[in-house]
Amino acid sequence: MYEQYREEKIPKTLYFFNLILLGSVIGMVFVLNQNLENKKVEVARVQKEVKNLSVFNNLNLKAKAVFVYDVLEDKILYKNNETTQLPLASITKLMTALVATELLPPNSNISINKDFLKEEGDTGLLVSESWKLKDLLDFSLVTSSNDGMRSVASVIGAFTLKTTDYNIGRKDFIEKMNIRAKQLGLEEMFFVNETGLDVDSRVGGGYSSAQNVNDLMKYMILNHPQILEATKYEKLSIDSNDKKHNAKNTNDIINSIPGLFASKTGYTDMAGGNLVIAFDPSLGRPIIITVMGSTAEGRFEDVNLLVQKTLEYLNQ
Repeated sequence: MYEQYREEKIPKTLYFFNLILLGSVIGMVFVLNQNLENKKVEVARVQKEVKNLSVFNNLNLKAKAVFVYDVLEDKILYKNNETTQLPLASITKLMTALVATELLPPNSNISINKDFLKEEGDTGLLVSESWKLKDLLDFSLVTSSNDGMRSVASVIGAFTLKTTDYNIGRKDFIEKMNIRAKQLGLEEMFFVNETGLDVDSRVGGGYSSAQNVNDLMKYMILNHPQILEATKYEKLSIDSNDKKHNAKNTNDIINSIPGLFASKTGYTDMAGGNLVIAFDPSLGRPIIITVMGSTAEGRFEDVNLLVQKTLEYLNQ
């Protein structure tokens, strides 16, 4: 009986074992083939993307640092010296506006003190004039008003510290700007003042990388878009509590950029020409472009070229 068991059972066991082995081999071959196909698809996708991005090759830009970013896809379209820390100039005012908005309600009153009007540049603010915070921020971002942002930082800083000393309040406000930059992970960004004006021939009013400027703009677009609303207009009439003010945007190329919805210029002797914009060339496809260290006119030429190349990329 034992011999019969060996003759009958062992061959059947081997049969099932071979069947299982064959199935495993077939399964492995299928998986390998599938992986190969997936790799082919991925390689083809990468090759196509590299080809599409080639529209940004060999650009003749004046800027020292550039960052072009697709917000929807979370994708960098072009970058150059993107982590280099450079003077911010008036792009500093974006952080000033953000911190002010987070500290006080938009209808808070800001009064213009004569000392605030000592800043470089005259945008038409008057001594003792009263403004709603939101209106003064709109005016100051559009016209890049140093007086306006000095007023915002000094009054809000003094209010939050419960002091009548505007200088102490202003210093505390600037410290809050630096704290906010750290909270947002903007490691290359810091501020010496609230306007971005050069302190002297060696020290700028604020510093950042192009990538950090992009990240700040992205944060504001997603979390506080109302701060940037006014910056898409070429001209605005904005009322203080006392007077009507005509505001002309310092961004000279607003009308040449399709779907532009946010922008901020910057220029000082140290910084050269800076410009950050956000535009939506097709519904729901926001793009941020940052150029730093260009020239007064070169920043507009650089951004126009980058807008053109971005449109070419998106239309492929």
